[in-house]
Amino acid sequence: MSTPLEYYHSLPPVSKVYGVSCLMTTAAYYLQLYDPKNIALIYSLVIKKFQIWRLITNFFFLGPFSFRFAFRLIIIAKYGVSLERGPFDKRTADYVWMLIFGALSLLVMAAIPYCWTPFMGSSLVFMIVYIWSREFPNARINIYGVVSLKGFYLPWAMLALNLIFGDLLMPDILGMVAGHLYYFLTVLHPLAGGKFNLKTPFLIHKLVAYWGEGTQFNSPVQRDPSAGTAFRGRSYRLNSSQTNTRERTQTRRRSSPSPPPPPPQQGSNQPAFSGRSYRLDS
Repeated sequence: MSTPLEYYHSLPPVSKVYGVSCLMTTAAYYLQLYDPKNIALIYSLVIKKFQIWRLITNFFFLGPFSFRFAFRLIIIAKYGVSLERGPFDKRTADYVWMLIFGALSLLVMAAIPYCWTPFMGSSLVFMIVYIWSREFPNARINIYGVVSLKGFYLPWAMLALNLIFGDLLMPDILGMVAGHLYYFLTVLHPLAGGKFNLKTPFLIHKLVAYWGEGTQFNSPVQRDPSAGTAFRGRSYRLNSSQTNTRERTQTRRRSSPSPPPPPPQQGSNQPAFSGRSYRLDS
């Protein structure tokens, strides 16, 4: 793309919204618009004080501006976009359901004290990496221009790098578990002849249709024609072309002069002048 704005508009909707939301959350943190403790995942405050927003906001904070934050944002822009344009092409609702299912799985695992972390956004990003590695197992990946490997081994290579850099491994491991659970229920288990199939709920299809962004192949919900646009322009009837043509024809007939009457024939009883009668309001 020639400009950053064109690149931004070319991004698929779900990855664009999630990536921009994470960027704005970190930017607002540096502007001191909020305290990260107010959006962290703390189950005691969720249960006792009904601070339910913590179940959602913790997924949008990827940490302060740093190399780790930039690397996670690049993962969304590269692997998340690749998934949305590849296996999830014209399946926007399914991609949204993948992220929601991963978030719900991570929230359940975070209820275990050993697996709890205040912000689960990095785990959700690593889930995207794992699912991408299963969808593109034979893709060639270069890590820092030194190591070349297949896409299937990308999550394990990232775990090794985090171990070398001294980063925590638990958030990435939780993301791998959530990603494998989704891939098993949606791909591996149905291929093995399993009866249970994790389908996208009807509510997700309805929300995506109301959102008006992206497309969903064989969606059970029709897209809202008024969603996603601020101005729809003029309204026309379905048979507007024929109606307008008929109205123009009638107007032209009314405005055009009538032909002169034929001259009277000799020997006939027809009066000397016989014209047409018109009402004043015709």
